[in-house]
Amino acid sequence: MNKNYLAQRVVDLKPSGIRKFFDIVATMQDVISLGIGEPDFTTPDVILEAGVRSLRSGATHYTSNSGTSELREALAHHLNALYGVSYDPASEIIITVGVSEALYLSMIALLNPGEEVIVPTPCFVAYQAEVTLAGGVPVEIPTRVEDSFQPNPGDVEAAITPRTKAILIGYPNNPTGAVATRETLLEVARIAEKHDLVVISDELYDQLIYGVKHVCFPTLPGMRERTILLGGFSKNYAMTGWRIGFAAAPAALLNGLRRVHQYTIMSAPTTAQDAALEAILKGAPDVERMRAEYDRRRTLIVSGLNRLGLPTFEPHGAFYAFPNITASSMDEETFAQKLLEEERVAVVPGTAFGPGGEGFVRCSYATAYEKLEEALRRIEAFMRRHG
Repeated sequence: MNKNYLAQRVVDLKPSGIRKFFDIVATMQDVISLGIGEPDFTTPDVILEAGVRSLRSGATHYTSNSGTSELREALAHHLNALYGVSYDPASEIIITVGVSEALYLSMIALLNPGEEVIVPTPCFVAYQAEVTLAGGVPVEIPTRVEDSFQPNPGDVEAAITPRTKAILIGYPNNPTGAVATRETLLEVARIAEKHDLVVISDELYDQLIYGVKHVCFPTLPGMRERTILLGGFSKNYAMTGWRIGFAAAPAALLNGLRRVHQYTIMSAPTTAQDAALEAILKGAPDVERMRAEYDRRRTLIVSGLNRLGLPTFEPHGAFYAFPNITASSMDEETFAQKLLEEERVAVVPGTAFGPGGEGFVRCSYATAYEKLEEALRRIEAFMRRHG
């Protein structure tokens, strides 16, 4: 073909920095992966059995496009019990194919061509891409380790133009593990209200918190009516392969997402919805068990990386450490490449997550404690040669 049939916005998308490294990893032996952000736990038995029962009962047909009423009702109760935020399960919650679909729906529903979304970085790799694919313009605001990777209100406000439509935030944060303070989020809320902006708050890791408190953004004064809350089951409940997420918002906003959703997906997987219902009803002890193990691993990897001369911000959420690798005298891309080649340890360059990731790499501690110990031994050998 002599003609390029692809849309220019697709051609211009840079390849995912995560996918690049893990295409390489797939061809190698004896690699310890600290890269993929996926729980190493199997989905807890009580949730698995609910999925099995669902299949055996013949629940293999479409549900309501918005999700089963039982799951939406349980989710509304769950959010109210955890955070005191109230949503009507019939008109203000939809069940999606993972939080990724919920993010996609939000951007398609909100953005006219050329409208801007402010995105604090480092952030989940899909944020900027989803804005672009919806015809919008991502405006990246780098956060800094000296500010605990919290968005600086002055930087956010300075980035606002007449084309700004929304602010997209993700806390607990992937890749840094930062948890936004109430003070920071109140500043974001003030800016959103002052400039009449929507806030999309991705709170996928909300129950994986260590020593601090998660603030659910729509609970802040005046924010419920201008917030799209995104969440899911993949990280908290070790249900990545089940592909269940949700969006919750006032009906005036959610109706836009629902309109896109009904032309995109018939329904989220039926069996997975039944399993997610059981996760809400009975999964809390397993969430706490897994959270406690992540916390044990967190202590190991943060102290280990600091000991090796790789200053590491203390993560208080999710399951990522974000060490500064400038002591190696390499940039983050070279560091990750050489560490993989020489010691068979896979990490992700910080720049894969946007500006603010320069000089850092992401290390996931969602892998077995013993593997983390071995990874640290290998990184120590690497740093003795290069650091």
